[in-house]
Amino acid sequence: MLKKIQNHLNKNFSDLEDKRLLLAVSGGIDSMVLLNLCKKLSFEIAVAHCNFQLRGKESDADENFVIEKATELQIPFFIQKFDTEEFANENKLSIQLAARKLRYDWFNKVLENENYDFLLTAHHLDDQIETFLINLARGTGLDGLIGIPAQNNTIIRPMLTISREEIENYAKENKILWREDASNASDKYVRNKIRHRVVPILKELNPSFLNSFQDTLEHLEEANTLVEDASKWVFEKVVTTKEDIIQIDCKLLLTYTNYKSYLYQWLKRYGFTAWNDIYELIQAQSGKQIFSNTHLLLKDRNFLILSPKIISAEEVFFIDKNTKSLKFPLNVALCQTDDILEPTNNVIFVDQEKLVFPLQLRKRKEGDYFYPSGMEGKKKLSKYFKDEKYSLLDKEKQWLLTSNDKIVWIIGKRADKQFLANTKTKNILKIELK
Repeated sequence: MLKKIQNHLNKNFSDLEDKRLLLAVSGGIDSMVLLNLCKKLSFEIAVAHCNFQLRGKESDADENFVIEKATELQIPFFIQKFDTEEFANENKLSIQLAARKLRYDWFNKVLENENYDFLLTAHHLDDQIETFLINLARGTGLDGLIGIPAQNNTIIRPMLTISREEIENYAKENKILWREDASNASDKYVRNKIRHRVVPILKELNPSFLNSFQDTLEHLEEANTLVEDASKWVFEKVVTTKEDIIQIDCKLLLTYTNYKSYLYQWLKRYGFTAWNDIYELIQAQSGKQIFSNTHLLLKDRNFLILSPKIISAEEVFFIDKNTKSLKFPLNVALCQTDDILEPTNNVIFVDQEKLVFPLQLRKRKEGDYFYPSGMEGKKKLSKYFKDEKYSLLDKEKQWLLTSNDKIVWIIGKRADKQFLANTKTKNILKIELK
């Protein structure tokens, strides 16, 4: 098995010999075999162990076992205790999800703080099968069936081509000690049910099931590559991007038979789950919106517009007389000046004596009007938006600077001439959108 791992690493991760590697070691058979293999391959390694404090003395015994082994091998080690149950309750997560988040957040911190290049985990072929079946049972797309990636940024899983049986045989042949987690024998968790009840039947039906499964994974990965290539090609045809805004041309998208698949490929990373609603949005009336935790998808005329979720229209931010800068929701700087330079979209010069503090930074509301610089008379904000061809999303995103609820500046666009400084102004205030 050592040769098999070595060939796999030489083929797919040939530069690991020169890297500093952090090994996730629980004390179980999989991670102890990984530790043994990496030691024999003479990699520069350290051990990282998480004590989730879920099994009382058993958890502490796992921790002590890992420390003793790392000390014996003269390998640096990092240990972290977590109050997993408290974290799960506070964040309304299952114990499994809480433990996953805690360990990977900590692993990434160790990688960064201690200057390690990669984290190696002991996921193996049977883990791949179990993940595949879990995702299949719950319902998933092609990417869910592909399972656990061999590499995900700084995380490398070098044992994905090795079966649990091979690991057990190697451990016995090399007299490797490990700690047995009693929870692995319980069918309380879905993964254990699949491991104990489903996979044995599949292996019984097909003695070559592991090899067949590996072939199937390879075919799925190749198919996924085709999907990604097609998705990128169509994206370039029907989508325009500007900063953090994505605009999808619905008419062009509908010329492609598999338009739903393309939408899924483009939007899945933004946390959307109501896919039927998203597909119906293509032909919905203008103004309909769908939200994920982080983003908004808006139907605006013939377009779907994706943007980060917008701050509530009711939220107001205040700027008092001594404020020099504001970082959120916009980066705005204020300073006294003696000179009035040529104003731009991002800079205005106002008469401070005409302002009533605190100033307000807010969104539009019914009845807003202002006296646009360079124009005669006053104008309703709604009419200004219409004349400037603002989309629904543009209107929602536009911030206003107001004094005593009167518009001083449509930020980044047009100032109210009533507040602008002139040659007679004594106290000139420069306001700049950074």
